[in-house]
Amino acid sequence: MWQNILEFLQTTGFAAFSRSDMMVFGFIPGELIMMITACVLLYLGIAKKFEPLLLVPIGFGMLLVNLPLGGIMTPPNGSENAGLVWYLYQGVKLGVYPPLIFMGVGAMTDFGPLIANPKSLLLGAAAQVGIFVTFIGANLMGFDMNAAASIGIIGGADGPTAIYLTSKLKPELLPAIAIAAYSYMALVPIIQPPIMMALTTKKERMVVMEQLRNVSKTERVIFPIAVTILCGLLLPSAVPLLGSLMLGNLFRESGVTARLLDTTQNALINILTIFLGVSVGATASASKFLQVQTLMIIGLGLVAFAIGTASGVLFGKLMYITSGGKVNPLIGSAGVSAVPMAARVSQVVGQKCNPGNYLLMHAMGPNVAGVIGSAIAAGVMLAFLS
Repeated sequence: MWQNILEFLQTTGFAAFSRSDMMVFGFIPGELIMMITACVLLYLGIAKKFEPLLLVPIGFGMLLVNLPLGGIMTPPNGSENAGLVWYLYQGVKLGVYPPLIFMGVGAMTDFGPLIANPKSLLLGAAAQVGIFVTFIGANLMGFDMNAAASIGIIGGADGPTAIYLTSKLKPELLPAIAIAAYSYMALVPIIQPPIMMALTTKKERMVVMEQLRNVSKTERVIFPIAVTILCGLLLPSAVPLLGSLMLGNLFRESGVTARLLDTTQNALINILTIFLGVSVGATASASKFLQVQTLMIIGLGLVAFAIGTASGVLFGKLMYITSGGKVNPLIGSAGVSAVPMAARVSQVVGQKCNPGNYLLMHAMGPNVAGVIGSAIAAGVMLAFLS
């Protein structure tokens, strides 16, 4: 009996901690550190409400993969089946989920503010500077061109785009890139405001912008079709992402595909968010995550995102000057691709200085432009490097 109890105890995860291949400081199991990290992400998502739709599945996936002997990411071995999340992860690895998520994003997003104010395209373009600056910096630090491109794209704060590009250029970096991209997307409300406050004056933050013009249904229907044709001919490598985004938006604006719209913006994107979030979290095993290269990638991703935010705000300041003070530079920070999180941050920071200021719709223009911009940036890198 005692022998049976002893054998049972040896099969538990508690005993497996002592046999971990990843010991930090020589005595702390790496899996335990990652489980604590997962609980922090869950706390931020549940208690602090920092993008719970992202952080809760990511944090729980991270928790699952670091439970010793759980085997949820075990690949197939002969006649033995793989772990459950390994199968879900194939949608990430093969680049299937990102375009489908873009379809859902397009179905949920109003492109009207961008159509009403085409100049906001410039703010979306300016915020992509972080991608290319970090691309150059990572390459100078010793990463090869494909790895540097995968790291740089984190600066767009667009998880699906980062996953799609990395799956094509540097699949072995997918765990680190995916975790970094989605973590920074979720932490936009923490990372962006200090940068925005540091680069703008109170007078600039208090600017009340003129109301946007009404956009006709004809314009709304033509826009996704025209963008698909133009960008598809100019940059074919961006078609999977941009085409899916525009198809979702066409479902929204056409007025004749109500059932498709309902499925795309609800059931489809919700299922994909669960699969993608848990899969991404499950890539963060201690053996893969607690490495110098991974930590460098996460650090460079933060730099890329910070530069993208700063460049958007600085271009917003330029538009503030050239417009005679009619443009609030805070909307430039929304030029990154985190929709609609970055636009909401612009609104929140603006209202702290001027409670009567409503910047959300103005910020949605650069925010939508940022989605398009990050997809184009990914397409450019694919065209040159693949």
